[in-house]
Amino acid sequence: MSCKNNATKTEDDTALKDRAKAIHERIITLDTHCDINISNFTDSINYSQNLESQVNLPKMQAGGLDVAWFIVYTGQDTLSAEGYKKAYQTAMTKFNAIHKLVNDIAPDAIELATNSDDVRRIHKSGKKVAMIGIENGYPVGLDIKNVEKFYNLGARYMSLSHNGHSQLCDSNTGEKDNVWLHNGLSELGKEVIAEMNRLGMMIDISHPSKEAIRDMVELSKAPIIASHSSARALCDHSRNLDDEQLEWIKGNGGVVHAVAFKSYLNKEKHEAREAALNKIRHQVADSLGLKWYGRWEFRNLDKETQDALKANPDWNAIPEIVHNKASKIKDFPKAVDVADFVDHIDYLVEKIGLEHVGISSDFDGGGGIEGWSDASETFNVTLELVKRGYTEDDIEKLWSGNLLRVLDEVEAVAKTLN
Repeated sequence: MSCKNNATKTEDDTALKDRAKAIHERIITLDTHCDINISNFTDSINYSQNLESQVNLPKMQAGGLDVAWFIVYTGQDTLSAEGYKKAYQTAMTKFNAIHKLVNDIAPDAIELATNSDDVRRIHKSGKKVAMIGIENGYPVGLDIKNVEKFYNLGARYMSLSHNGHSQLCDSNTGEKDNVWLHNGLSELGKEVIAEMNRLGMMIDISHPSKEAIRDMVELSKAPIIASHSSARALCDHSRNLDDEQLEWIKGNGGVVHAVAFKSYLNKEKHEAREAALNKIRHQVADSLGLKWYGRWEFRNLDKETQDALKANPDWNAIPEIVHNKASKIKDFPKAVDVADFVDHIDYLVEKIGLEHVGISSDFDGGGGIEGWSDASETFNVTLELVKRGYTEDDIEKLWSGNLLRVLDEVEAVAKTLN
C-alpha cells in the first residue's frame, strides 16, 4: 500500500465519508494514552457525564472511540523515601478511580480489559473498554514487588520515567542541559525491565532518554511500545523518536504510537499560532481586569488561585472570545491539525512498516489538535487515513491490531519465563 496516494479521485466526498464511517464502525479504535483527573471519578461528577474533559463516555460514544488506556500518572519528585511514598499513594488513588468507574459508576457502559481477548469480548458486547497504563515508574520506589502489585491492579504497560530522571532511568529531559543520573537504566531499572517481562507488562519508552531506550531494547525479551511519541525527523523534540530509535523498535517487533500533541507534530506551526493567540489572550484578559496565565504558568499557581480562576465566569469565557477574534483575522496562523498528525503516521509507516505504528491522543494531558480536539472527534482520524489511501485492514492495525498483537506477544514471552 502506498500511504501517500489519495483515495480514488472519482469517489466523491460523501461516498468517501460514508466508506470511512463504515470502516470506523467495524474496527476497534484504541487510544493508548488518556490522562485522568481523579476529581472526575466521584458519585456526582464522573465520566458517565459529558464533562469538559477531553475523554469521557459520552465523548467516546459520539466519536466512536472504543478503547481508552487510562493513565496512572505521577509527576517526578525527589528520589527519597518520602517522595516514593507520596508517589505510591498518588498512583493508588488513580488505580482506585479507574476501578470505581468500571465497577461502581458505569459498569453497564465500560469494562476493564487486561488482554486482547477481553478487549474483543467487551467491544462485542457494546460496552466501551478501559485499559490501564502507568506513566512514570517513580511510584515503584525501591520495592520491585510494587511492579507486580500494579500488574495485579490491571496495569499492562509502564514507562520508567517522565519529565525528570527517576530512580529507574534517565528522562528525555536530560537533553536540555546534558545532565544525566544513570546514563541509561539504573541497576534497579534493569531489574524492573526483567520483572515486567516476567509478568507480561509492556515496556513504554515514550519519556525515557535515548540511552535508557537503548538499554531497554537490548534487555527486553519482549516487544516494547512508545505509547505516545511522534517522528523526530518531522519535528525536532526530545519527546519524539529519531530514525535510529525507530529502527530499534522495528527490530524489536514493537509499536510506535504517533501522538496528537501540537508541539510534537509541527513545532513552528504551533509556536506561530500560540504567539498570535497569546497576544489576543493577554488583551482580552486585561480588558476583563484579569491576568492571563498559560498552561504551565497556571499549573504553578497555588491551588487557591487556580480554584478562584476556575470559578470566575470571565476567566472561563476567555478561550471562546479569543477563538472568535482569531477566526475573523485574515491570514491568522493555522492550527496544528489532523493532517499534520497523519503526516507523522505516514512517515512512521514508510520508515518502519505499518505493523509497527499506532495512534494516541494524550488527551487530558496536553494532547488535542484541530479536528481531533477530544474523543468526540475520533472519526476524523479514520477519515484522513481513508483519504490518504489506507485500506480497512491497514486502519484496523493502526488503531488497535498492532498494539493488541504486541500485548499478546508480551504475554507469550511471560509464559516462557514463569
